Amino acid sequence: MTTHTAGDPYGSYGPPESYGAAQPYPAAPTQGQVDPNGQPQAYRPQYPYNEPPQGYGQPHGSYPQQGHPQQLPQEQPYPQPLYQEQPYGHGHGYGQAQPDPAEQPYNVSQPYSLPPDYGMPQTYGDPPTMTLRAIPAQGFGPPDTSYAPPAPGQLPPQRESEEPRRAAPAKAEPSEAATAGRNGLIMAVGTLASRGLGFVRSAVLVAALSSGPLGSSFNVANTLPNVVFVMLIGGALSSVFVPELVRAAKTHEDGGVAYTDRLLTLCTVALVALTLLAVLAAPLLVTVYASDWSGPQRELTVTLARYCLPEILFYGLFTLLGQVLNARGKFGAMMWTPVLNNVVAIAVFSLYIAVGGQSSDPGKVTGGQTMLLGIGTTLGVVVQALGLVPSLRAAKFRWRPRFDWRGAGLGQPMRAATWALLLVVATQLAFTELTSLTTSVDEMGKHLGLFGVGNAAYANAYQLFVVPQGVITISLVTAILPQMSRAATEGNLPKIGADLSQVLRNSATMIIPATVLFIAYAGQITHLAYGYGDHPGVGLAVISEALLAFAVGIPFFCAQYALARGFYAMGDARTPFWLTVIISGTNVLLSYLAYLVLSPRWIVVGMAAAQSVACVLSVVITGSALARRLRSLPAAPEDPENRARVLRAALSAPLRSGLDGRRVFGLHLGLLLACLPGALLGHFLADAVGGLLGGGFFGNLVGLGFGSVLVLASLFVLARPFGAGEAVAPLARKLRLPYPAPDPNAGKHRR
Repeated sequence: MTTHTAGDPYGSYGPPESYGAAQPYPAAPTQGQVDPNGQPQAYRPQYPYNEPPQGYGQPHGSYPQQGHPQQLPQEQPYPQPLYQEQPYGHGHGYGQAQPDPAEQPYNVSQPYSLPPDYGMPQTYGDPPTMTLRAIPAQGFGPPDTSYAPPAPGQLPPQRESEEPRRAAPAKAEPSEAATAGRNGLIMAVGTLASRGLGFVRSAVLVAALSSGPLGSSFNVANTLPNVVFVMLIGGALSSVFVPELVRAAKTHEDGGVAYTDRLLTLCTVALVALTLLAVLAAPLLVTVYASDWSGPQRELTVTLARYCLPEILFYGLFTLLGQVLNARGKFGAMMWTPVLNNVVAIAVFSLYIAVGGQSSDPGKVTGGQTMLLGIGTTLGVVVQALGLVPSLRAAKFRWRPRFDWRGAGLGQPMRAATWALLLVVATQLAFTELTSLTTSVDEMGKHLGLFGVGNAAYANAYQLFVVPQGVITISLVTAILPQMSRAATEGNLPKIGADLSQVLRNSATMIIPATVLFIAYAGQITHLAYGYGDHPGVGLAVISEALLAFAVGIPFFCAQYALARGFYAMGDARTPFWLTVIISGTNVLLSYLAYLVLSPRWIVVGMAAAQSVACVLSVVITGSALARRLRSLPAAPEDPENRARVLRAALSAPLRSGLDGRRVFGLHLGLLLACLPGALLGHFLADAVGGLLGGGFFGNLVGLGFGSVLVLASLFVLARPFGAGEAVAPLARKLRLPYPAPDPNAGKHRR
């Protein structure tokens, strides 16, 4: 086969179908070649202008006579032409002297090889018989134009090594797991910073308003917008809209731009209507939440509620715009902008203290002080929502309100949003009943001389209880929700279960130690968070004991949240609603039982224990329902092409859930057993160290730090014996601790 390397000074030898492909016969025209039928073929050159050019190997003016073919012997196979490029200086190339044709006669019985000047311009007027073109080295890209033939009589320059010329290999794209882990870490750090400032905010709030009647009035007034915010950011609506936005970006021709504009416009109109309705119904809402209050306390609560309820609109806008960023893979802003809210709130409460608002009696609070508390709190939420604008601009998102909702495909998200709103209503009804019970405990405690044992104690303990879920679980699950939605769109349901299982295993190394810390050091944590201002001692004790009862359910609370996101990824918001009805109903029923049976001093602690029991039940029910759903066939899309693709993907793999529940439960149990010895020892040593230092902030801080070190040391030492070494190793690397790498052959048996 005639080949050329890049940089060959000679041109091409004709069309690629004749001279550029491997053939059993030489690519050049020959005489006496045998055709496929075995008959010898004559070489019949055809020249234009009826003037045959000077032939190779013939005297000038002569040419072989046409029409008399010369046959080759049949017993001699026609050899493959051996045309190879001769080294420069030894062959007859361009610019070199031509040999005498008489010295090299043309003999058709010898293998035909191309002459050295074949394809080069002729000195006579006859045009060339073959098209000249440059061909690159096949399979190696465009020709190397940087290399030119040498001048006559000179050696060619040495070709440089090809290694430096090779382009650097493209950087491998990070895997979905690595991307989700990085995004989860960004969100966890932002959430941790926000929660850290949240504790400072709570401490300043308690210092300004105490945990007595004034603090209870503010908590009730701010309850409705805060509950709606929690349900939006950590629950239903965010989980509904992210899958819809991901699906629209994947299937719509414009990348879902028009769909996103319509969806945001419709939701904003609904939020405005809901906010106006809530402001007008403020007295009714206060009655529902605190039916036993009257006089100045009720009037103050209603006024504060009117100032705080507009937060619903801005919390909603913050959530919706944040989901647009999440669907585009931008997760940091939504977790960092709440820091701005906490900064504004801390400034407002500090200003309230500075202007003399230190009275715990609701009747002594002036109108200006009430306005400062209400409007200042709402201003923080406004700043939080506006904090997303720079990130939206960086993501090149421009929201153009569109009201052409009919026929725009908004039916599915609106149906899902309806179930999500019903879930909010169910949760709100349950929370309303719980708030009514805790406010009744406040009234019962007043008659017994017990202050701060009701609503404020329950709310403060609950705020600490949800920290691990908000910092760890919500961050990790939010990061994988877009990829779970894509898996659901592709019909790969087992991948949803596998992603959730991975999240539960990754979060266990942080959730279990946090649970143990909350149980073993509830007293130190409570005093560090709320031990300021005019706070009754019995109130701190109730918060500490309620936190301990809440902490038992932390792993189950976090797991239930993650499992419920699996339904939302599949576009199913109805199943989580019915699961919430069962779980919330159980919580209310057990809390009411504690209210009837226990004394006012222990009612809130019993209600916290009821929450933990409901969390355990929720994991069992939600996990069973999700596993059964993931083992079924996915819903078929309306488009026939997508329907066939989804069904093929679903049937190509065995029907399994991918949750791997036994492995997840075993890991949680192993981590718990590894932490227990350090927690038991640290519990008593932390109390002793804090007592030696006189208690207070410094004593509790040192005691908590000392106990935390013991828990972590116990975890790292005992994790490998309990089968959790592989899960603990990444945490040790993050903390820059020397920890042996897990044995890759652990658990494998050699034959």
